[in-house]
Amino acid sequence: MNSPIELSDSQQWRMLAAVGGFAWLLYLLGPVLAPFLTSALLAYLGDPLVDRLERRGLSRMPGVVIVFVSMLCAAVLGLVIVLPALEQQVAVLVGKLPALLVYVDEKVLPWLSQHFNFKLDLNATALRDQLTGHWREVSTVASNVLLQLGRSSQALLGWLSFVLLVPVVTFYLLRDWDFLLAEFRKLLPRRYEPRLVAIAQEIDSVLAEFLRGQLTLMAVMACAYTLGLWAVGLELAFSIGVIAGLVSFVPYLGVIVGLLLAGIAVVLQFGDVWHLVAVLGVFGVAQSLEGMVLSPLLVGERIGLHPVAVIFSVLSGGQLFGFVGVLLALPVAAAVVVLLRHWRNDYQRSALYTGAPPTDE
Repeated sequence: MNSPIELSDSQQWRMLAAVGGFAWLLYLLGPVLAPFLTSALLAYLGDPLVDRLERRGLSRMPGVVIVFVSMLCAAVLGLVIVLPALEQQVAVLVGKLPALLVYVDEKVLPWLSQHFNFKLDLNATALRDQLTGHWREVSTVASNVLLQLGRSSQALLGWLSFVLLVPVVTFYLLRDWDFLLAEFRKLLPRRYEPRLVAIAQEIDSVLAEFLRGQLTLMAVMACAYTLGLWAVGLELAFSIGVIAGLVSFVPYLGVIVGLLLAGIAVVLQFGDVWHLVAVLGVFGVAQSLEGMVLSPLLVGERIGLHPVAVIFSVLSGGQLFGFVGVLLALPVAAAVVVLLRHWRNDYQRSALYTGAPPTDE
């Protein structure tokens, strides 16, 4: 059994000061670190694919080139295909808002008033005019902001540096990932090296479950929802499918959100029961596929990050450190989960918990 890591009081205070100093430095260097952390995340996701190609007899550099080009092509396709499709879907959604307001005013509110004595005076025409006017104002403001950003040399240089740095740094990190890990392992104290390596491997297991497993599951579910709703004939199939897939990391939330949005879209577009039944069938089949096939295959049965921990860590990281905090949120959350697990195990073996001196097993 690996020996527990014991630090003196002075060492604990020095470590606490080092963590605080690192957090402050992270806050100061946030804009500079953003492209490097993005590259590190991409390299972390791509390294297992490179290792798999190496195990099949391919040398490191050709494997890195194959994985890097594949990731670059996926990013370009996402910008060329996904963004215009989302823009088109948003335009369709905005065009349907007046019809939604009229439907709520003429159908939903009278039904609520009749069955639950709920009364709300909704002037659909006036509200529709206000929303249309505000939408035009927002569009004008957004256009002016984008124009100013385009004219600002500092902002333009920042975006260009991000776009240019991320591919370059990602390539070099992919190439030297195993070497960097080996060099870092050599710096660990020899006495605690086995325990620290075991903890690092557990952190990697927890983090990989979410990043490489859950994110893949979310992408597959988004495709499944989109294709199913497209087969039904829903105009907003793409946007609803993407939203439902993105929130599916919380159990059943993707189904609930997707059904709610798709139900509203069906009422506005078709207004009949049969298409609503078809939408229910799409989400039922997709949920069964996720539970019986995709989740065991992609995620497995390991204990990883709880959905609530994911949400809290991402929001907290964004609040404290901005975009850099969002990038670091999941690795930090994975490390905290594993460290708390080890602390619990050490505590349960301690004399404070058992009431007897600890014994080596």
